[in-house]
Amino acid sequence: MQFNHYGGEAARLAAALVNAAPAEDLAPLLRAHGIHRPPPTPRGVRELRAWAATSLAPCFAPSGGRPLDPEALAARCAHANAALEQAASLPRISLHDGTPHLHYGPEDQATVGHVKASTAAALAYVICSSSAHRLGRCARCGAAYVDTSRAGRRTYCTVRCANNDAVARHRGRP
Repeated sequence: MQFNHYGGEAARLAAALVNAAPAEDLAPLLRAHGIHRPPPTPRGVRELRAWAATSLAPCFAPSGGRPLDPEALAARCAHANAALEQAASLPRISLHDGTPHLHYGPEDQATVGHVKASTAAALAYVICSSSAHRLGRCARCGAAYVDTSRAGRRTYCTVRCANNDAVARHRGRP
C-alpha cells in the first residue's frame, strides 16, 4: 500500500508521537518525519504529548489485521473526527516546491499547530482511503503502527516483535 508523502508520513508521525517515551526529545522525531520547522518550545512539547495521548492514541487500536466491525469502525471515525475538530485546520494547495500538493495550514503556522493539523488529516486519510484497521496496536508490545503492507493484515509493529512472539509461543509448547 502506498500513501502520499503528506498523508503517509504524517500518519507514521502520529504513531511515533503516540509511542514516544516521556523523556524523548521530540525535535529529532519531528525531523525524521519531515517536519522541518523550528523545534517546539517546552510548552509546545507538552502540548504535543497531550495531543498524542488524548487525540491520536484513541485512533490506534488492536485490529488483528482484519477489517473492523461496524461499531469499532464508528468509534475509530469518531476519534479521528474529534482530532480533526481540535486541529481546526484549513487545507490549501501549496506550490512551494513547484508541485501542487495539500498543506493543512498556512506556511507560517507554528510547529505545534502544523503537527496537529497534519497528523489529524493523515489519520482521516488512512481511515477513508485505505481502511481503519490499518491504524493498529502491536499484539506483543502495544505500540501504535500504521500498516502499510500490501495485504493489510499486520498484527505487530515490527518484524522483531513478530519474531519474539513466535519464539515465545514455540518455547511455550510441550
